[in-house]
Amino acid sequence: MAARKIVLVTGGNGGIGYETVKAFFESKKPYHVFMGSRYLDNAKAAIERLNVECPDATNKVEPLQVDLTSDESIEAAFKTVQSGPGYIDALINNAGANFDIPHLAGKVSLRESFTNAYDVNVAGTHVMTHTFVPLLLKSNDPRLIFVGGLSQINKAAQSYFPTPPQPAGWPKPKADFEVIGYRCSKIALNMLMLDWNNKLKADGVKVWSVGPGLLATNLGGVPEKALAMGAKHPSAGGKILMSVVEGERDESVGKIVIRDGIMDW
Repeated sequence: MAARKIVLVTGGNGGIGYETVKAFFESKKPYHVFMGSRYLDNAKAAIERLNVECPDATNKVEPLQVDLTSDESIEAAFKTVQSGPGYIDALINNAGANFDIPHLAGKVSLRESFTNAYDVNVAGTHVMTHTFVPLLLKSNDPRLIFVGGLSQINKAAQSYFPTPPQPAGWPKPKADFEVIGYRCSKIALNMLMLDWNNKLKADGVKVWSVGPGLLATNLGGVPEKALAMGAKHPSAGGKILMSVVEGERDESVGKIVIRDGIMDW
């Protein structure tokens, strides 16, 4: 019997992360998945849900508490995996946060809407990757994935989806939906992918960004807005991420992979 591939998915208890874990959980290939979650209880509840939705699954899912805003939490998660399987075959940096919507609701300042997004989506992801690379290098087929979102520069320049044109004058009308802090952080994440691809090329680590497309997740707490804009089910993200781990996009290492090819920056 083939050895189980060890996959770690950050932000695995909800949205795209949950659907990614689910895809591996119910796969016919052998996997051991670490479901990273900021709160351990949330991961445990998500795993209970998985067991109900996939009663015939034979793969293993293990909860892993990891808060990307805490170096101590990331280090503790590293020690947990190190003392368990001792290596990982794939690190899927999926965890992310949007603070633009909380800013519109008056819950965080304009500055915090940016700095908080960068702390989680960029700095936290960078520290997570830096900490877990030693375990990734123990794999015979190491894979490192950064999950992007709304980060296609050329498409944004053409239509600036999803924000409509603004009238002249100041102040501008208050928006009911905003993603600029989140979007800027995801552009930075693509740069981070390029840097890790450069750092780990000689080690044989395959590195990508993956653009799952507009999906109806709870990011920002307004899934109904995404649905109104034509968002697809988060399972579409899980499928493309699993396809990258399973080698279907190996010709696109170092690029931003999307469903139908690669993303034009």
